[in-house]
Amino acid sequence: MGDDERDGAAEKIGFGWRKMRLGKVVGTVVATQKDPKLVGWKLLLVRELKMDGTPTETYVVAIDTVGAGVGETVLTVSGSSARLADRAETVPVDASVIGIVDSVECDGKRVKI
Repeated sequence: MGDDERDGAAEKIGFGWRKMRLGKVVGTVVATQKDPKLVGWKLLLVRELKMDGTPTETYVVAIDTVGAGVGETVLTVSGSSARLADRAETVPVDASVIGIVDSVECDGKRVKI
């Protein structure tokens, strides 16, 4: 899916692709040596999803701000938005899980996620 397709698909469900993404938590990351500001944060491995719910080949490591777990569909943000999540203002991250998705509707149809 090219950038134009992503942007168009994202606009249909109400948010910009580059600001907020859908993803599936596929694992966790353990780092025993890390920046002290990351101590206490759970790191999740998230595989990004297309707007139709199918997985992409893109993965991201994100801090978990909502208590998500493996197998759940989540919302992620990146860049400076990742540090706007609760308690993450001073954490050196580029991606945060900010929501656990219950359902997605696009063009009046429920998307299987």
